[in-house]
Amino acid sequence: MASAVEQPLKTRRWRRVEYERLVDLGIFMGERLELLGGLLVVREPQGSPHAAIVGQIGQVLRSAFGAGRHPRLQAPLALDEDSEPEPDIAVVAGTYRDYVDAHPRTAALVVEVADSSLRLDRRLKSGLYARAGIRDYWIVNLVDRVLEVHRDPQPAADAAYGWAYRSIEALRPPAAVTPLAAPGARIPVADLLP
Repeated sequence: MASAVEQPLKTRRWRRVEYERLVDLGIFMGERLELLGGLLVVREPQGSPHAAIVGQIGQVLRSAFGAGRHPRLQAPLALDEDSEPEPDIAVVAGTYRDYVDAHPRTAALVVEVADSSLRLDRRLKSGLYARAGIRDYWIVNLVDRVLEVHRDPQPAADAAYGWAYRSIEALRPPAAVTPLAAPGARIPVADLLP
């Protein structure tokens, strides 16, 4: 009996404009998806601690940044032609109304709250945000109760999307952190953890 020749699996990468069109048509209604490097990734369900701390961090960052910037909670960020992640918090310029016609393309600070998504946030999303030039990327690591501050994006051949953060610092209470785009703010790490 002759065996069939196994064909390699073919996949299709999505462009951001295609993804947004499908979202507008309601194709993904009720699904929690984000576009990362052309791939549709299912977002993890949120537990109570995750949801509560996202709201808390939003309030802390609103105070730290003041007028001229605001935190968007779990909303799309149109980074490039094949990526539209939905970070837990993205601090962007302007007002909410500035983004009625299109999602912001960059952020002064991106924050991911990580429990079951820690690996994704450290590897894939970190490379994606670094490639997009996001200078300040924080992971609120609920597993280890630590704030991971990622800065100084650089090309890195062995990293996801070819980019990585050269500086990664782990901060625990009673330490404080200052956002790069809000140099006058000093945020206690304890205020960012449950």
